[in-house]
Amino acid sequence: MTSSREPGSRLALDLALTIRHDGRGGVADDLDSPAGLTRWVRERPALLARVPAPGLWTADGADLAAVRSLRAAARALFARAVRPGEPSPADAARLIPVEAALGRLNEAAAAVPAAPRLDWPRDGEPVVRDHPAGGSAADALPAALARAVIGFLTGPDRAALRACHAPRCVRYFVKEHPRQEWCKPSCGNRARVARHHERHRTP
Repeated sequence: MTSSREPGSRLALDLALTIRHDGRGGVADDLDSPAGLTRWVRERPALLARVPAPGLWTADGADLAAVRSLRAAARALFARAVRPGEPSPADAARLIPVEAALGRLNEAAAAVPAAPRLDWPRDGEPVVRDHPAGGSAADALPAALARAVIGFLTGPDRAALRACHAPRCVRYFVKEHPRQEWCKPSCGNRARVARHHERHRTP
């Protein structure tokens, strides 16, 4: 399935999806260590380009704490965005307050001023992107992620955001067609099997 989502929108969703089902009935965290964050950033070239010395960059404990704090804010605001639907069960019982989430997001975004930069590929259309115009190197990654989340929450994809409630799933997803109920086909299959067993369960 193709998607029309903007790269920043994809990045915001990717950040939220670093909390996922572990395949064994629990929840896994892709950002459980500086090495996990390093790997996650290196898999996203557009994000890696925002950090100092991209070729040599390695996350440390402070980077990890900052990104995990932003992720908690993003997931709290995603939970608000899917109302009146239920949020992801991964953290539904321990979401931070919306005002605190907004504060974290705005503070991180403001730490690194940005200036518009025009890029015009030889075989493409002109595009404008925000580029850091100051701030500390340590703030560059959180600022880029905060802006991606802000862009997502103020863009058209927010209205289509859903939490997948298939058995064992904890993902958020953007609903891409009217009949879509689950984040991926395998979740739909599990949900149908669970409903079938529930209907035919011996009283």
